[in-house]
Amino acid sequence: MKIDTYEQSDAAFSPYDPRAPEIAGQLAQAIKERDPRIIVDHIGSTSIPGCGGKGIIDVAVTYKAGDLETAKAALDEMGFQRQTGRDPFPETRPMRVGSVSALDGTFRIHAHVIERGGEEHVGLIGFRDTLRCDANLRTAYEQRKQQILASGITDSLDYCEAKGSFITVTLAEIAGA
Repeated sequence: MKIDTYEQSDAAFSPYDPRAPEIAGQLAQAIKERDPRIIVDHIGSTSIPGCGGKGIIDVAVTYKAGDLETAKAALDEMGFQRQTGRDPFPETRPMRVGSVSALDGTFRIHAHVIERGGEEHVGLIGFRDTLRCDANLRTAYEQRKQQILASGITDSLDYCEAKGSFITVTLAEIAGA
């Protein structure tokens, strides 16, 4: 799988694209072939059937404790790029970006490099799985994202920060359940 340059753009709402899980699966396989110690989980809105969002395919690229540098190197060798912009993730918890052209489309990728089984990984998987099982919560999440955009927030970082409270409340409810 060829990783192309990531094109930054304003946040916009896109309907769910059923090709996203296939792209994420192909990406996971390509990363595993690069280094079998790395496990990839499809996360974010594109991993939730029927859930609209920015249309960016988010993946959790997970590594065992002590293997952060190995995971970053594998992604870098594949052609993923470091984030640019005003507030990139730190290299102690990096995110790599890229795009792929496949299935008659171009898909932007956010590869979140996180420790397997750590608090963040567990939270991301829990949030994803909760939205997959709860149609009302999924609808509320989509509505929140559309409200943010309707308010005029289109900067990607500001958009992510604005939807953060929804995610934080949901994660707290998951933890308390």
